[in-house]
Amino acid sequence: MKPITRLTTAVFCAAALSTPTFATESSPQTVDGAVTVDTAKARALFDQEAAFVDVRKDSDFEAGRIPGAIHIELKKKFNEQSLASEVNKDEAVVFYCNGHSCMRSSDATRLAVGWGFSKVHYYRDGFPAWKAAGNPVE
Repeated sequence: MKPITRLTTAVFCAAALSTPTFATESSPQTVDGAVTVDTAKARALFDQEAAFVDVRKDSDFEAGRIPGAIHIELKKKFNEQSLASEVNKDEAVVFYCNGHSCMRSSDATRLAVGWGFSKVHYYRDGFPAWKAAGNPVE
């Protein structure tokens, strides 16, 4: 190997090894026991007056939300009692957060199914997709 080629290879390898890699967590495509819905189906459920539960942090909720959404912040207030005080176990409920990189709605969906809620919908695309589609926001 020529000296310049070795140097180039060494520099490339050093750069590759020193470049930080960031793991990007992505929410699951589905949650067992729930129906995953896209934006069109979420809108249809909204029009049918299904309960929408926003599990984002307080500041996200205050910055904008789906009209009429029930806010139960996942990490502070979300539990079986807080959900049951807002939604009947046989009522259609849609959980959402901030899209694919947000794990809150999948976690809330999984918990609700485990607690016996029977008409659970997981809106994985969340508020960003809702807003981008031109749906109403408050």
